[in-house]
Amino acid sequence: MKTHEQSTQSTHEQSAEAAAAPAAVSPAAVNPAAVSPAAAIAAAAATTAGAGHDGAITVTTEGLPDWLDPVARAARTIEPDQLSRFLPPESGAGRQSAVLVLFGEGECGPELLLMERSGSLRSHAGQPSFPGGALDPEDGDQATTGPLRAALREAREETGLDPRGVQLFGVLPRLYIPVSGFVVTPVLGWWRSPSPVGVVDPGETARVFTVPVADLTDPANRATTVHPSGHRGPAFLVESALVWGFTAGVIDRILHFAGWERPWDTAKQVPLDWRA
Repeated sequence: MKTHEQSTQSTHEQSAEAAAAPAAVSPAAVNPAAVSPAAAIAAAAATTAGAGHDGAITVTTEGLPDWLDPVARAARTIEPDQLSRFLPPESGAGRQSAVLVLFGEGECGPELLLMERSGSLRSHAGQPSFPGGALDPEDGDQATTGPLRAALREAREETGLDPRGVQLFGVLPRLYIPVSGFVVTPVLGWWRSPSPVGVVDPGETARVFTVPVADLTDPANRATTVHPSGHRGPAFLVESALVWGFTAGVIDRILHFAGWERPWDTAKQVPLDWRA
């Protein structure tokens, strides 16, 4: 697993899931009232693809590596409450945001792109995370392709990633982060054409690094974090970092529903302090 700083950028990073079937269907082919937000986003992207207008974006599973098939299948079938008990408020409250869950292939095989947030940030300081952030007006409709554009834009701004080398292949259900009030859409991507990545703004990002999927599934690298509030959650001890919270929760569920999870000791605990 490699760490990427501004001075030593790598050409290996992120990627996401794959599948043999299309990632989305035309909105006209289904009852709009029955479509989940994640499916609506993917369907809108499929509809606007090839329209020829600026900012056209697509979600497709065509050409993905076979090893991503289980992730793509899970993305099409997983329900929100199977991902987390923290779901968006029914009132519609919360700041809309998106993260890029990017899978790639590195020297150690399949890997996932992560970054460590700057210790000076007011929210989630020093915490490993997926690239991502809040939707901006230029990203467009939050109910359709806005989260897709936001995920790619934020990844470019935070890691220097070239979005042209990323193939989006799925969208997970929106989740909620109570401590910050963010409603987060995880966008799945495959790093089809790797580009150099690294720290762009030290005020936002401390480092950018990749984690082999093999390390994430290794039982020796897994643990349960325990917050003073009593909250417990999955964690990963990888690349000299403790990956926990929202990011670890999403990774944990992807590994589980993709069938990659290996038995691990959930009694192995890592305590957190009140600053976490």
